[in-house]
Amino acid sequence: MKLHVNLKERGYDIVLQRGILHQITEEIDVDRNVLLVSDSNVPAKWIDIVQQQCPHCVVKIVNSGEESKSFAVWEDLLTCMLQHHFLRSDLVIALGGGVVGDLAGFAAACYMRGIDFVNIPTTTLAQIDSSIGGKTAINAGGIKNNIGAFYQPKKVLIDFDVLSTLPHRHYINGLIEALKAGLIYDPALFALFETNDIDAHLEEIIYRSLCMKKDVVEQDEKETGLRKILNFGHTIGHAIESYYHLEEYLHGECVGMGMLYFINDPQLKQRTIAVLEKMGAPIDAPYDKEEVYQRLLADKKATHDGITIVEVNTLGKADLKKISYEEIKEKLRG
Repeated sequence: MKLHVNLKERGYDIVLQRGILHQITEEIDVDRNVLLVSDSNVPAKWIDIVQQQCPHCVVKIVNSGEESKSFAVWEDLLTCMLQHHFLRSDLVIALGGGVVGDLAGFAAACYMRGIDFVNIPTTTLAQIDSSIGGKTAINAGGIKNNIGAFYQPKKVLIDFDVLSTLPHRHYINGLIEALKAGLIYDPALFALFETNDIDAHLEEIIYRSLCMKKDVVEQDEKETGLRKILNFGHTIGHAIESYYHLEEYLHGECVGMGMLYFINDPQLKQRTIAVLEKMGAPIDAPYDKEEVYQRLLADKKATHDGITIVEVNTLGKADLKKISYEEIKEKLRG
């Protein structure tokens, strides 16, 4: 399967194919300097498969987890490219989850003002969501993704086979972002979660999620309007992540909890809770509401007089709404 993200000169293909990890030379030019960025959670066999196909490859393995999205690690990648005399014509490959994609993509965006970047996501979260759309970032001051750039990859290669080594909790973590896509855009996708065997429909779930995000990104690449609906669940979700220092709960788990605050139809909210419970995902966590509120004030969507939130009143349709800080405080209080 192949999708094309139509962004004119910044457009690129998303190739979905089992076994494509063994065939990257058919999809991208690797006869140049390649910085292969991965993390300590990615099995060595996947790294070796890619490395062996790149004749001029430098491998950088970062620690797994959000702590690697830091100034220090980002600088280390840039320094590595300098030391190995990378030019503007060279390539960065991200092989891993969302952390690796965000970090490597931001390094590619900054090195010599931008070199080629290819994303090969190895988690459901990255395959479903973060590998496309061009958002790259690191974290600063304990706040998630507040330093970064929009920088589109040259290609995204999705191999469903790599998910076979993904821990179950991380597998579910990414699927929550697909559930989000169903809630805000695609009722049929939501129905796959609600009425079907999720594992049996995994490839369709990933494909439909990518179709949704592709459609949104094509209409609003830099998040000036429609693309903001993709932040559904993230406003409070990111604040919960920050409250737990980006450690205790995974990104998708926090998004799932954050979504429940902004589903205004009580019946749809209960249906969503039922799906989250079916997946074994948390629906709540013990956190100090005032501390979460304070962290929410650092959200990129915050202004001096309020914040734009995404709410769902009807399945498959998201609405943007500017609310005051007092209103969001009331949301947190329940």
